[in-house]
Amino acid sequence: MKIKVSHRKLGKEKAWGLADSGLQSIELDIKLKGRRHLLYLIHETLHIIHPEWSESKVVKVSRIMCQLLWEQNYRKVDVK
Repeated sequence: MKIKVSHRKLGKEKAWGLADSGLQSIELDIKLKGRRHLLYLIHETLHIIHPEWSESKVVKVSRIMCQLLWEQNYRKVDVK
């Protein structure tokens, strides 16, 4: 499964991230940095992988996964 991730301002949508399971795509707000970026990337990915899950289950699992990865020092590095 290949999931496309893009970044744009999501202020009008009043969301930090959006997932489209049909298109297998994720949009994240460009303001997200660090741990919050990781959290919402995981959160929206779970929506695509498990569209049948409730929002509360997605929130719970994404928080657990983010915490574990962050404690293991996973970080986004911009290489240019």
